Amino acid sequence: METLAIALLAFFTVGWSVLAGADIGTGMLVPWLGRDDRERRLVLASFAPFFLGDEVWLVAAAGVFVGCFPALEGELLSGQFPVLVALLAGWILRDAGLWSRAGGPGPRWRAGCDAAVTCGSWTVALSWGWLLAALLTGRPYAPATGLTAVLTALAVAALFAAHGLGFAALRLTGVPYERARRLVGRAGRPWQSFALTGALPAVLPLWAGTALPLAERAAAPSTLRLLVPVLLVVTPVLVAVQAWIRHAFRHRVTGPSYL
Repeated sequence: METLAIALLAFFTVGWSVLAGADIGTGMLVPWLGRDDRERRLVLASFAPFFLGDEVWLVAAAGVFVGCFPALEGELLSGQFPVLVALLAGWILRDAGLWSRAGGPGPRWRAGCDAAVTCGSWTVALSWGWLLAALLTGRPYAPATGLTAVLTALAVAALFAAHGLGFAALRLTGVPYERARRLVGRAGRPWQSFALTGALPAVLPLWAGTALPLAERAAAPSTLRLLVPVLLVVTPVLVAVQAWIRHAFRHRVTGPSYL
């Protein structure tokens, strides 16, 4: 059961990093991909159908961590408290900008919401890199410091931005698409660039997770026997819903129809 719990934690964490990483990376680049109000709405509409569903993966990962590794969860969350506060603050700021944009009184309001999406996306990406820096350096119970923390956070943010560009090249049309393709490159097909930029965000959490003594700090066998089968039933449903959403909104965005 411990192995299944670890596999589920890895699955949900990688799923969030790859799927939500595309949303976050695109949000980081909103001012560059969209130069006016309509273009920015187009950029936001490219990931608007997905961002809530993608966030479920992080909630699921947190749920597995809390339920199956409670002792380790308490130590890690208390030790990484500043990092997690920054990550949650960026998450809330980004979502508030997305939810509030359409109901604002004018262009200044929408510009402020776009800035919130961008700043929140950058904060989430940098915070995730800050957390991975602590794990990769073998100090999971304290925030990473020094040049290593800065470089790792910036590198992860750059990976998310590159992944967002790959996603934008798949979803956008018109001038924002041309801007995305200019940086992604015109060689090959857009999905190949997206798959390539998604590889490292998938590998990094797995590598960082090796710093945690997951098998040794798992919950009691009776708890795992209760939780793991439920998770194994719920996981295919989550995957099926994600697949349906991706299929339903598989076409390129031609207008700001979602916001």
